[in-house]
Amino acid sequence: MKPLHRHRAPGRRTRRLGGVVVLLTAALLSGAIVGGGAADALSPGRGDHGPAASTVVRTDAGAVRGRVDSTARVFQGIPYAAPPEHDLRWASPQPAEPWRGVRDATRPGNRCAQAKGLVDEASDHEDCLFLNVTTPRATGKRKLPVMVWLHGNGFISGAASLYGAKRLAAEGDVIVVSPNYRLGIFGFLSHPALDHGKARNLSGNFGLEDQQAALRWVRRNAAAFGGDPGNVTIFGESAGGTSVCAQLAAPTSAGLFHRAIVQSAECTGEKWSPGPPTWFPLPRADRQKHGLEVADKLGCDNPAKAASCLRDVDPAILAKWSDVGVGSGPTVGGGFLPLSPERAFATGRFNRVPVMQGTTRDEHHLFTAAIEAATEQVTTPESYREQLAALFSPADLRRVLARYPVAKFHSAGEALSTVVTDWAWGCPAQGRDSALAAHTPVYAYEFADDTAPWFKTLRKPNFPTGAFHGAELQYLFEDEQLPGPQTPAQHRLSSTVIGYWSRFAATGNPNGDGRPRWMPFQGDGWVQSLATTTIGKTDRNAEHQCAFWNTIDS
Repeated sequence: MKPLHRHRAPGRRTRRLGGVVVLLTAALLSGAIVGGGAADALSPGRGDHGPAASTVVRTDAGAVRGRVDSTARVFQGIPYAAPPEHDLRWASPQPAEPWRGVRDATRPGNRCAQAKGLVDEASDHEDCLFLNVTTPRATGKRKLPVMVWLHGNGFISGAASLYGAKRLAAEGDVIVVSPNYRLGIFGFLSHPALDHGKARNLSGNFGLEDQQAALRWVRRNAAAFGGDPGNVTIFGESAGGTSVCAQLAAPTSAGLFHRAIVQSAECTGEKWSPGPPTWFPLPRADRQKHGLEVADKLGCDNPAKAASCLRDVDPAILAKWSDVGVGSGPTVGGGFLPLSPERAFATGRFNRVPVMQGTTRDEHHLFTAAIEAATEQVTTPESYREQLAALFSPADLRRVLARYPVAKFHSAGEALSTVVTDWAWGCPAQGRDSALAAHTPVYAYEFADDTAPWFKTLRKPNFPTGAFHGAELQYLFEDEQLPGPQTPAQHRLSSTVIGYWSRFAATGNPNGDGRPRWMPFQGDGWVQSLATTTIGKTDRNAEHQCAFWNTIDS
């Protein structure tokens, strides 16, 4: 998920925006290598006929030992690339060093370096390019679809280990691979001194290159775990969804995946509040300006020595610069991303695979709630108006306030959340779906369980949280931050969501196995609603008042 911050921005926005607010993740730490032979226990992969497939599997770099329970096998902390530290800091990912014996794969690898947040511990580990593999308990002879999960949190925090995938693998009959990737300044710093050389491309997208390296690892190793390297789906939420958009637009990712699922992404347009859209794909000039400013403030302003100087900075110091100024996210223009996802989708110059794409119905409720909790300042009618004044012209402001008066909501915080949800999330999704659907099959959805369980460690706001940003994750994963489905209806919805996602991964079409029919996107506002009460068509445009927002100049 997108971490929740308050950014400084020019003009009126600075009255309420500034400084880090919330980073919503937790983390688990490293695995280690253990010696030993066990060569006679190596898994033959999908040909294993025992009651459970072996817990020892040979990868192209060496053997790993995971663990098995009644439903799934789990392998954690498998290196897919060399540690990107020292001279390899801001280098394209390099091959992992092979090992002898059997590597312990029962614990997650290090989280990638990131600053401390409200509920997160800091990490200064650059040796973090590990991935996890979860399979059904027995994989059998049939090669299973592979789903590669790209975690979110605004490109500055998070870890693959937050998302347990045993239920998704077992019920969906799929292999789930979840990699860490470099975050913040380590993954997304753009600076002329870092172009070329150790970088295969221009700088600015090393985290995306890590994701691509993980996909290449999947192509080489999926079969050993019972997976089909010819049937790979990438999926991600928030910054992970934006990553999926970037991989769709990246020419060098062609052929590495065969389907894509985009959850609550912000990869087109620039509508975002609070503050500027620093985690969106931004032009190279903007990212590079930020990189030069950071280098200058770190004392690395000599162009001839900037690269070596930056590589000598302590990682704990660097991590603090990950969300300052232009922030962290994809860099557009040359190198890995010649075109922005928005331009690539509009012109059809993207990797054309079937796409499932959607949002949650009440996306921005999470951000407002987290900011209120972190600042201990509840949104008031006055601050509601003030924040809208930073987004809209005076004439449009009057119209927005008339359409969304505080009196219609439980509180001013809910009014603000609804405005931003409709303006920046619900209605822009229509444009992305339409652009993609002109070139490839698209299945559009809206997750709409308005009773979705709230975070374990975040105080509830004074308004209903609804189907908030990231609410659907606990219906797919055993999520570290969320309690998971609580009622029989929510458990049924979880099974339905897993069924749709895994069926799409298997065939490119989510339909089958008796679930309600999901029609491909037709260019209108009708999308599949995923709720405990109803699963079926809903008019997203009407729900988010898109006819009104189309008349707002923003």
